[in-house]
Amino acid sequence: MTLAIFDLDNTLIAGDSDHLWGEFLCDRGVVNGENFRARNAQFYADYRCGELDILAYLDFVLAPLAGRSPDSLRALQAEFVDECIRPIMLPAAARLLAQHAEQGHRRLIITATNEFVTRPIAKLLGVDELLGCAVELRDGVFTGRATGTLTYREGKVQRLREWLRDENEEIAGAWFYSDSHNDLPLLESVDNPVLVDPDDTLAAVGETRGWPRLSLRE
Repeated sequence: MTLAIFDLDNTLIAGDSDHLWGEFLCDRGVVNGENFRARNAQFYADYRCGELDILAYLDFVLAPLAGRSPDSLRALQAEFVDECIRPIMLPAAARLLAQHAEQGHRRLIITATNEFVTRPIAKLLGVDELLGCAVELRDGVFTGRATGTLTYREGKVQRLREWLRDENEEIAGAWFYSDSHNDLPLLESVDNPVLVDPDDTLAAVGETRGWPRLSLRE
Protein backbone atom coordinates (compact mmCIF):
# COMPACT_ATOMS: atom_id res chain seq x y z
CA MET A 1 0.00 0.00 0.00
CA THR A 2 1.25 3.49 -0.83
CA LEU A 3 2.25 5.45 2.26
CA ALA A 4 1.41 9.10 2.89
CA ILE A 5 3.76 10.20 5.67
CA PHE A 6 3.44 13.53 7.44
CA ASP A 7 5.49 15.55 9.86
CA LEU A 8 3.23 17.12 12.48
CA ASP A 9 4.49 20.39 13.95
CA ASN A 10 4.31 23.38 11.61
CA THR A 11 3.21 20.99 8.88
CA LEU A 12 -0.24 19.61 9.72
CA ILE A 13 -0.74 22.16 12.49
CA ALA A 14 0.25 25.85 12.55
CA GLY A 15 2.61 25.63 15.50
CA ASP A 16 4.94 23.40 17.47
CA SER A 17 3.07 21.17 19.91
CA ASP A 18 6.22 20.32 21.89
CA HIS A 19 7.04 23.96 22.56
CA LEU A 20 3.38 24.78 23.24
CA TRP A 21 3.16 21.95 25.78
CA GLY A 22 6.04 23.49 27.72
CA GLU A 23 4.37 26.89 27.68
CA PHE A 24 1.10 25.31 28.79
CA LEU A 25 2.80 23.62 31.76
CA CYS A 26 4.26 26.98 32.79
CA ASP A 27 0.89 28.69 32.52
CA ARG A 28 -0.75 25.96 34.60
CA GLY A 29 1.90 26.15 37.30
CA VAL A 30 2.87 22.51 36.81
CA VAL A 31 6.53 23.54 36.47
CA ASN A 32 8.68 26.45 37.63
CA GLY A 33 7.53 28.98 35.07
CA GLU A 34 10.53 31.30 34.77
CA ASN A 35 13.27 28.67 34.59
CA PHE A 36 11.29 26.16 32.55
CA ARG A 37 10.11 28.75 30.05
CA ALA A 38 13.64 29.99 29.40
CA ARG A 39 15.01 26.49 28.83
CA ASN A 40 12.02 25.57 26.69
CA ALA A 41 12.66 28.58 24.47
CA GLN A 42 16.36 27.73 24.14
CA PHE A 43 15.65 24.13 23.16
CA TYR A 44 13.17 25.35 20.54
CA ALA A 45 15.77 27.74 19.14
CA ASP A 46 18.28 24.88 19.02
CA TYR A 47 15.78 22.75 17.11
CA ARG A 48 15.09 25.45 14.56
CA CYS A 49 18.78 25.87 13.77
CA GLY A 50 19.43 22.11 13.67
CA GLU A 51 21.49 21.91 16.86
CA LEU A 52 19.05 20.25 19.26
CA ASP A 53 20.45 17.70 21.72
CA ILE A 54 17.41 15.43 21.53
CA LEU A 55 18.35 13.36 24.58
CA ALA A 56 18.84 16.44 26.76
CA TYR A 57 15.59 17.89 25.50
CA LEU A 58 13.58 14.74 26.18
CA ASP A 59 15.01 14.50 29.70
CA PHE A 60 13.86 18.09 30.21
CA VAL A 61 10.40 17.92 28.66
CA LEU A 62 9.46 14.51 30.08
CA ALA A 63 10.57 15.25 33.65
CA PRO A 64 7.16 16.74 34.63
CA LEU A 65 5.52 13.40 33.72
CA ALA A 66 7.75 11.33 36.01
CA GLY A 67 5.91 9.42 38.71
CA ARG A 68 2.49 10.10 37.19
CA SER A 69 0.17 7.63 35.52
CA PRO A 70 -1.32 8.29 32.08
CA ASP A 71 -4.82 8.35 33.57
CA SER A 72 -3.88 11.01 36.11
CA LEU A 73 -2.79 13.30 33.26
CA ARG A 74 -5.78 12.82 30.93
CA ALA A 75 -7.59 15.96 32.04
CA LEU A 76 -4.48 18.11 31.67
CA GLN A 77 -3.80 16.54 28.27
CA ALA A 78 -7.36 17.25 27.12
CA GLU A 79 -7.15 20.87 28.28
CA PHE A 80 -3.93 21.30 26.33
CA VAL A 81 -5.49 19.97 23.14
CA ASP A 82 -8.59 22.13 23.50
CA GLU A 83 -6.78 25.33 24.40
CA CYS A 84 -3.54 25.10 22.43
CA ILE A 85 -4.04 22.70 19.50
CA ARG A 86 -7.59 23.18 18.24
CA PRO A 87 -6.92 26.90 17.50
CA ILE A 88 -3.98 26.00 15.24
CA MET A 89 -5.67 23.25 13.25
CA LEU A 90 -5.49 23.81 9.50
CA PRO A 91 -8.52 23.09 7.28
CA ALA A 92 -6.22 22.64 4.29
CA ALA A 93 -4.32 19.95 6.20
CA ALA A 94 -7.58 18.10 6.82
CA ARG A 95 -8.31 18.25 3.09
CA LEU A 96 -4.85 16.93 2.22
CA LEU A 97 -5.24 14.04 4.63
CA ALA A 98 -8.66 13.28 3.15
CA GLN A 99 -7.27 13.31 -0.39
CA HIS A 100 -4.72 10.64 0.48
CA ALA A 101 -7.37 8.58 2.25
CA GLU A 102 -9.57 8.78 -0.85
CA GLN A 103 -6.65 7.44 -2.91
CA GLY A 104 -6.39 4.46 -0.61
CA HIS A 105 -3.06 5.53 0.86
CA ARG A 106 -2.01 4.47 4.34
CA ARG A 107 -1.46 7.64 6.38
CA LEU A 108 1.26 7.92 8.99
CA ILE A 109 2.45 10.80 11.18
CA ILE A 110 6.10 10.73 12.20
CA THR A 111 7.25 13.40 14.62
CA ALA A 112 10.12 14.21 16.95
CA THR A 113 7.59 15.28 19.59
CA ASN A 114 6.83 12.65 22.22
CA GLU A 115 3.81 10.41 21.84
CA PHE A 116 2.13 11.55 25.06
CA VAL A 117 1.70 15.01 23.55
CA THR A 118 1.05 13.95 19.97
CA ARG A 119 -1.21 10.90 20.15
CA PRO A 120 -4.37 12.91 20.96
CA ILE A 121 -3.41 15.35 18.18
CA ALA A 122 -3.13 12.52 15.68
CA LYS A 123 -6.55 11.29 16.84
CA LEU A 124 -7.95 14.78 16.33
CA LEU A 125 -6.57 14.73 12.78
CA GLY A 126 -8.13 11.32 12.15
CA VAL A 127 -4.78 9.57 11.66
CA ASP A 128 -4.45 6.23 13.43
CA GLU A 129 -0.76 5.60 12.74
CA LEU A 130 1.75 7.64 14.77
CA LEU A 131 5.48 7.34 15.31
CA GLY A 132 6.93 9.73 17.87
CA CYS A 133 9.44 9.60 20.70
CA ALA A 134 8.03 6.91 22.99
CA VAL A 135 7.69 7.68 26.70
CA GLU A 136 8.78 4.95 29.08
CA LEU A 137 6.22 3.48 31.47
CA ARG A 138 7.17 1.35 34.48
CA ASP A 139 4.71 -0.12 36.96
CA GLY A 140 1.97 2.00 35.40
CA VAL A 141 3.69 5.38 35.76
CA PHE A 142 5.93 7.45 33.53
CA THR A 143 9.62 7.35 34.36
CA GLY A 144 10.37 10.71 32.74
CA ARG A 145 12.57 9.07 30.11
CA ALA A 146 12.21 8.27 26.44
CA THR A 147 12.58 4.75 25.11
CA GLY A 148 13.23 3.11 21.77
CA THR A 149 14.45 4.76 18.58
CA LEU A 150 14.15 8.54 18.82
CA THR A 151 12.23 9.95 15.87
CA TYR A 152 14.48 12.93 15.20
CA ARG A 153 16.53 13.59 12.05
CA GLU A 154 18.14 10.27 10.97
CA GLY A 155 16.18 8.59 13.75
CA LYS A 156 12.99 9.16 11.78
CA VAL A 157 14.42 7.08 8.93
CA GLN A 158 15.54 4.32 11.30
CA ARG A 159 12.20 4.21 13.15
CA LEU A 160 10.28 4.19 9.87
CA ARG A 161 12.35 1.22 8.66
CA GLU A 162 11.51 -0.63 11.87
CA TRP A 163 7.83 0.12 11.34
CA LEU A 164 7.97 -0.97 7.68
CA ARG A 165 9.48 -4.28 8.74
CA ASP A 166 6.94 -4.83 11.50
CA GLU A 167 4.00 -3.86 9.26
CA ASN A 168 5.30 -5.68 6.17
CA GLU A 169 5.07 -2.44 4.20
CA GLU A 170 7.30 -0.92 1.51
CA ILE A 171 8.57 2.64 1.17
CA ALA A 172 8.41 2.58 -2.64
CA GLY A 173 6.08 5.31 -3.91
CA ALA A 174 5.75 6.92 -0.48
CA TRP A 175 4.98 10.60 0.08
CA PHE A 176 6.47 12.64 2.90
CA TYR A 177 5.36 16.15 3.82
CA SER A 178 7.49 18.38 6.08
CA ASP A 179 8.34 21.98 6.90
CA SER A 180 11.74 21.41 8.53
CA HIS A 181 15.31 21.00 7.37
CA ASN A 182 15.68 18.55 10.26
CA ASP A 183 13.63 16.15 8.13
CA LEU A 184 16.03 16.15 5.17
CA PRO A 185 17.14 12.54 5.85
CA LEU A 186 13.58 11.27 5.47
CA LEU A 187 12.71 13.62 2.62
CA GLU A 188 15.69 12.18 0.75
CA SER A 189 14.46 8.63 1.43
CA VAL A 190 11.06 8.82 -0.27
CA ASP A 191 9.97 8.97 -3.90
CA ASN A 192 7.64 11.92 -3.32
CA PRO A 193 9.05 14.57 -0.96
CA VAL A 194 6.83 17.63 -0.53
CA LEU A 195 7.76 20.81 1.32
CA VAL A 196 4.97 22.37 3.39
CA ASP A 197 5.49 26.00 4.39
CA PRO A 198 9.22 25.20 4.67
CA ASP A 199 11.79 26.97 6.79
CA ASP A 200 14.40 28.99 4.89
CA THR A 201 17.02 26.26 4.92
CA LEU A 202 14.66 23.60 3.62
CA ALA A 203 13.20 25.98 1.03
CA ALA A 204 16.68 26.61 -0.39
CA VAL A 205 17.47 22.88 -0.57
CA GLY A 206 14.10 22.14 -2.12
CA GLU A 207 14.60 24.78 -4.79
CA THR A 208 17.91 23.30 -5.89
CA ARG A 209 16.41 19.81 -6.04
CA GLY A 210 13.15 20.77 -7.68
CA TRP A 211 11.00 19.40 -4.89
CA PRO A 212 7.35 20.46 -4.94
CA ARG A 213 6.20 22.97 -2.36
CA LEU A 214 2.80 23.88 -0.98
CA SER A 215 1.20 25.91 1.79
CA LEU A 216 -1.49 24.72 4.16
CA ARG A 217 -1.81 28.13 5.82
CA GLU A 218 -4.94 29.99 4.76
